[in-house]
Amino acid sequence: MSLDRFSAQAAQYARYRIDYPSELYAWLLPQVPGRLRAWDCATGNGQVAAVLAQHFQEVEATDLSANQLAQAPALPNVRYQVATAEHTPFPDERFDLITVAQAVHWFDMPAYHAEVRRVAGPGTVLAEWGYGLVQTSEPALDALILHFHNETVGPYWDANRWHVLDEYARLQFPFARVRRARFDVRKQWSAEWFLDYLRTWSAVANYARQHDGTDAVLLVAEELTRLWGEGEREVVFPVFARAGIVR
Repeated sequence: MSLDRFSAQAAQYARYRIDYPSELYAWLLPQVPGRLRAWDCATGNGQVAAVLAQHFQEVEATDLSANQLAQAPALPNVRYQVATAEHTPFPDERFDLITVAQAVHWFDMPAYHAEVRRVAGPGTVLAEWGYGLVQTSEPALDALILHFHNETVGPYWDANRWHVLDEYARLQFPFARVRRARFDVRKQWSAEWFLDYLRTWSAVANYARQHDGTDAVLLVAEELTRLWGEGEREVVFPVFARAGIVR
């Protein structure tokens, strides 16, 4: 069963987490012949649901965190509900498209796949995507970020986090006509903004819970700010995606 790892930092998550590039949707949507209903599973703050709302008559968006859903935009054709990936209130054969962004690695895979098959109609597309560790153009800065990720807060990542780093290679995707793609998300961020992004990491939240509220980001903030330099610099998030026909 999925566990709620992001309610505590829901507001920061909504503000500092990346959105996904238009190229991803341009790749995905032509694969979906029906445009009646979509389900965005583990919607978080609703960023994917908001895009799908432009293309589907109805969008169902679920998350197990009510705090996350409270950050989502109110849209006339999007309905938000608290539900897990493995158990939803939807009728059988409901959707044309099912999406999961940066979350499938937390799921009970057999139960999730069973639920996907139950609510998918003929020809329904399931699309899953995520993104790996952020990169900059500065080797010393990348080395510092990698050390923070692997060493400083490394022990505080849930084990499933490592599925993201190998692009879901060990997570089964037993569906038909599988397609894969990669994209880059490029942002211009200041050091301050980047440090706040680091505070959205579940490992940083876990560190704080186990260390009387201590902010692990402060352990790296001074050196990162020095290496970052004045103003903004480009950061790149590598996005990986896969899509297939459920049945």
